[in-house]
Amino acid sequence: MNFNSKVLENAVNELSRFPGIGKKTALRMVVHLLKTDKLVVNKLAQSIIELKEKIGNCTICGNMSETECCSICTSVNRQKSLVCVVKDFQDVLALENTGQYNGVYHVLGGLISPMDGIGPEDINLSQLIHRVKTGEINEIIMALSATMEGDTTAFYISKVLSAYNVKFTAISRGISVGGELEFADEITLGRSIKDRIPFNS
Repeated sequence: MNFNSKVLENAVNELSRFPGIGKKTALRMVVHLLKTDKLVVNKLAQSIIELKEKIGNCTICGNMSETECCSICTSVNRQKSLVCVVKDFQDVLALENTGQYNGVYHVLGGLISPMDGIGPEDINLSQLIHRVKTGEINEIIMALSATMEGDTTAFYISKVLSAYNVKFTAISRGISVGGELEFADEITLGRSIKDRIPFNS
């Protein structure tokens, strides 16, 4: 793709780094930004800067948070003895939107995948082990995608924590095998968390 402006080319290249955004889509976005009021563009730029500066990870569960501990972990209305293990914060959003879950979460930040060189030490597992050791957790729900990586991760977690008096369950497989949690519809996802089943490792 030929550009008559280095500034335009740089903007297109940067936007095309986003998942699912090719050069043509990035170019349409850049053209839209050029036609948009400067104040609106400045607000967009500022919101992106604030996103990087103010959003971090909850020190308890690993969820995205503007504060040291997220609003779910600090809520007095959540059932702290029930922990739902998910891959990333998009899965937290998806489960929260069902309105069917009142426990807390643990965000792994990835899944074990030997083929990709991702081992147990590369995901947020040590904090989950620490939480279990404190004795406050009675049940862990495995809400991981129905993929080889999801199953491998769930199996590993259940083995590592098998010495503790914790009940393991998994969301029912209304979620298609090979499917990602964040793309499931809210009704299916809500039923799967409500009708969870014993997790067999």
